[in-house]
Order: sequence, then structure tokens, then C-alpha cells
Amino acid sequence: MAGEAEVQVSHFLDEHGVGAFQIKLIAWSVLIAFIDGYDIGAIAFAAPSLIKEWHVAPKELGLVLSASNFGVLFGSQIFGWIGDRYGRKTALIAANLLFGIFTFIAAYSTNLTELSWLRFIAGLGIGGVIPNIVAINAESAPRNRRATLAIIATGMVPLGGALAGFASAALVPTYGWQILFYIGGVAPIVFALAAIYGLPESIKFMTLHERHREKMEALLKAIRPDFTVPPNARFVIEDEKQAPSNPIYLFGNGLAAITPLTWLIFACNLMGYFFLISWTPTLMGAAHVPPATAALAGAALQVGGTVGALILCWWLQRARFLAIAILFVIAVPVVSSIGYAGLSSTAALLTATFFAGAIVLGIQSGINVVGAMIYPTSLRANGSGWQLGIGRFGAIAGPLVGAFFVGLPVPELYMWSAIPFAVGAVVTFIVYRLVSARLKARPELAQGQ
Repeated sequence: MAGEAEVQVSHFLDEHGVGAFQIKLIAWSVLIAFIDGYDIGAIAFAAPSLIKEWHVAPKELGLVLSASNFGVLFGSQIFGWIGDRYGRKTALIAANLLFGIFTFIAAYSTNLTELSWLRFIAGLGIGGVIPNIVAINAESAPRNRRATLAIIATGMVPLGGALAGFASAALVPTYGWQILFYIGGVAPIVFALAAIYGLPESIKFMTLHERHREKMEALLKAIRPDFTVPPNARFVIEDEKQAPSNPIYLFGNGLAAITPLTWLIFACNLMGYFFLISWTPTLMGAAHVPPATAALAGAALQVGGTVGALILCWWLQRARFLAIAILFVIAVPVVSSIGYAGLSSTAALLTATFFAGAIVLGIQSGINVVGAMIYPTSLRANGSGWQLGIGRFGAIAGPLVGAFFVGLPVPELYMWSAIPFAVGAVVTFIVYRLVSARLKARPELAQGQ
């Protein structure tokens, strides 16, 4: 309608900068990330106890270690679609309820088959967290902080995994492996119920859906009390060209090659990552490292991941795919060193796993966000969900391939595990060149990123 008032949401966020709303959102996101990371990592720390209690060989753990990743393969796409269709908040609450309930039930498993099925169903919910965490933070931040805030949020996932390691070292000797799943089940259920009342919705998601108009007006007023929404104003995301929330549009607008190559990047990093977090406690045990030290080595991977994400977020915000390609290159020698460090000393092992986590999980936090930023708001959770979902083929392959090669000398195993990172470096550099060419040809696309 001619003369209709318009509120440009991106401009509004840029003018306001990072304030109380974004801080509240990042606080909720950090809590979600802790819980998600804990549930991802819990099974790896339960594995040594399962071997003893159920009298199974390490090779038999391959399926149960990969089961949640089979769930994530589907859940990230399902909840990505739910996030784009019904809201990031709705998707996060539903995802946490799902994986919380089935993680709690997993504590009552009596064999690997039961545990594998329960981990699969829990994985459906686990897969819904990262796509919607990325979207809700990137879409509620000023342009120069979109990637940074989302990377900080997703960077907390490894720290949650480290909490599982610390819980394993402190509680499992007294209460058994089940305690890991009791904690991992109750926490997301409590969060989901609290989030109904406290978790904000993505500003840009509400912009695209008229049914949220009243909440949108109230939120803008809360962010800037001096701001008055003109009567019947139209809310617009002026720096993005939207597309229908349909996976086919992930290949449009110059993304035909970029989208599948980002899937391959995710697969490469997740393959190496899940080999490391799934097998490190068990392999260190096979190398006669004390159980508590093996658990701490797994925790060091996760702590390093959070530190790496936080330190690297400023560089990832600026250099994006180029930074990720360089980190992949660095990951090759760092990961290869873990096996030798494990045979050397506790200090060497914890140092090697810490730096491996900083690089590998720094990469993961970066691609979680940078990959999603190539899509507009209407497709962002969907695009991120497909990246994580297809990438889960690598996550599934990591523990399974590890099971196949168990028996090789531990240093040799870790050298082989560095191969996915070398492939990832090549693929990411290709994506960097393609994205640069796309933005050079269509500079207006850079505004939404």
C-alpha cells in the first residue's frame, strides 16, 4: 500500500547494538548448549563402565556410540523445518523434551540393543538444538555481531560435554553409569518447562509472521522504550531476500554447489570429532591410562573446544570460510599427536587433547554458524538442519570406523583419524572461493550476513 509505514528490523537492531535482550537470549542459549553438549558426550563416558558391567568387547560399542547420530541425521532436519515454520522457541522446547525423556529412560537399559534404540530417539531431539540456537541468536543481533553471538552460544556445547566427563570421574565410581543419564534426562525437561515462560523468540522470525505482531511490538518497545511503532506499520527484513521454507531453495541463488559442499565440510569435521569424543576414553584405557585420567582427557577435548570457540569467534566473524580452512590444516598435526601423548605422560595427554578440542570444536562452532549465515531467515534453521543432518553421516562413520580399526597401535589410530581434517581443509577452501565469487557478483547478498 502506497505510503504504508515500514519498520526496518535489521536497521533497528544495528542502531541499538547488543543490549539486555541479546544478553538474556545468550544466557538462555548457553544453558541450552550446556545441556545439549552433556547429552551428546554422556554415552562416551559411560562406555568403559558398560564394557565391564555388560561384559562386551570394545568393538561392540560402535553402534551404541553412533546411535544418537542416526537420530540427529533426521532430527536436525525435522526440527530445522519446525523452527522455520513454527518458531525457534517452539522447536527448542520440543527438542529438549524429546531428548530429555528418552535420555532418562536410557538409564534403565539392560543391553546394547535397548540403549541403542533409546539413544537414537534421543538423538532426534538433540539434532534440533544447534540449528535453532544458531538461528535465534543470529536473527536477534546487530549485523556486526550476528556470527559472534551465535558462535559464543554454540561454543558452549563442548563445555557441556566436558561436564559429562567431570560427572563421570566424580560420580560413576559411586553411583554407576546410570547417573550420567539421570542427570542428562532431568536437566533438559526442567529447561523446556522453564523456557515456555522465559525464552524469547527470534526477532526476525516474528517479523515474517503476522501472528506474532503483538509480541513483536512489545519486544521492540522493551529494547528501545523511546521507540514507537507507527500504526499498522509493516515489519521488514530489508537486507535479506526471503525464499519459501522448502529445502529445494537451499540450492537457489547461486548456492547449487555451495550447499552440498558445506554438507561435506560438516561430514569431514564431525567424522573426526566423533571419533575423538567417542573413542578417546576407551582407547586411553587400552593404552593403560588410568580410568580417571582417560575421563579427564575426554573432558579436556570438550573444554578446549569451548575455549577455542570463544577465542576464535572474532576471527571467524571476519574471515569465515577462510579461517575455517586454515583451522582444518592446523588440526591435522594436532590430532595426530594425541596417540603419542597418551603414551608419554598425563600432562602431555591433557595438553594434546585440550588443543585438539580447541581446533576441532572451534571449527565445528564456526561452521555451525558461518554455514547457516549463507541462508536468509526464512531458510536459516532449515539450511542449518540439513548441514548438520547430512553431516551426521560423518558423525556416524567416525565411531563405526573407529570400532573397525580398534586393535591397531593407539598412535597409528590417531594418525589415521586426522585424514578427515585434511579433506575438510581442501573442501572448505573451495567453498571460500565460491562464496567470495558469489558475493563479488552479487554484493547485496553480503548485507544479510
